[in-house]
Amino acid sequence: MSGLDLNVSRIVSATERLVHRIEERFPQRQLPQIAQRLHRVALATAGRAAAIRQPHTLLRIGTGVLIAAIPFSLGAALWMVDLEVNVAGMHDAVSFFQTSIQSLVYIGIAIAFLTTLETKLKRTRAMDALHELRILAHLVDMHQLDKDPVYLLAREGKRTKSSPERGLDAFELNRYLDYCSEMLALIGKIAALYSQHVTDAVSLNASDQLEGLTTDLSRKIWQKVILLDRALVPG
Repeated sequence: MSGLDLNVSRIVSATERLVHRIEERFPQRQLPQIAQRLHRVALATAGRAAAIRQPHTLLRIGTGVLIAAIPFSLGAALWMVDLEVNVAGMHDAVSFFQTSIQSLVYIGIAIAFLTTLETKLKRTRAMDALHELRILAHLVDMHQLDKDPVYLLAREGKRTKSSPERGLDAFELNRYLDYCSEMLALIGKIAALYSQHVTDAVSLNASDQLEGLTTDLSRKIWQKVILLDRALVPG
């Protein structure tokens, strides 16, 4: 088993356990649905990361064939050209050489395209996966926005008609925020899997940005946890 497979299996196991924990603690809330989606993404990551890591054999064969065709094309051009010194012969030779040079230029452009196409295809797969993870991170953040421990500190605070339903005591709120933080951490780990075997600068930068996003969102959650801990300390 490779290091990549081992990491994926650990993340899948961690997301599966987290789904069970959230379902058992908050069965009536929407947080378990996000955890289930995260688990599905983790399951799909193994195949996606492996596909990105594997070389595109057909593309590489096609590129090799084109590169090998260049010297044969030049040889065929030299062999077919009639080198008789006459006006018509020279005109035909010049026209043929011009056509041959244009063909070689097109072959070179095709080779350049094919040599970068594999990287572009891998980049597209990685960026699609990272985009899905980014959306998931924002969903987690949305579900913790109104989970503010300040209302536990201000026990006599006046509610309004638009005040969100709290319904969580200090312990439950702590667990809710902790689960959100764990999901963000797992999202960051999944993003890191895509950067392990990708050398494309765009994909690496997107992966780093996503890890930074999950870290920042998790930091906001832990600021709430600190306030919650203060609420639990006897005055």
